[in-house]
Amino acid sequence: MPLEFHLGSLLNGVMYAVLGVVVLIVVLTVSNSVLEKLTPYDLKKEILEKQNTAVAVLAGLAALGAAIIIAAALH
Repeated sequence: MPLEFHLGSLLNGVMYAVLGVVVLIVVLTVSNSVLEKLTPYDLKKEILEKQNTAVAVLAGLAALGAAIIIAAALH
């Protein structure tokens, strides 16, 4: 039983993947600016210079939460 190749399905999948990445980048940019305003310190300085693991976990969980919401919305 040969598998059929559907170009439309492939393009549809690629389109949704690209759309998801673009929306994720926009949401992460906005959420990063909101986190900067809500916290009394510079997130980039805390993560990169001071090696603050808790701030890195906070930023990572915010990104993961946004990714899950976007994936559910596009599904």
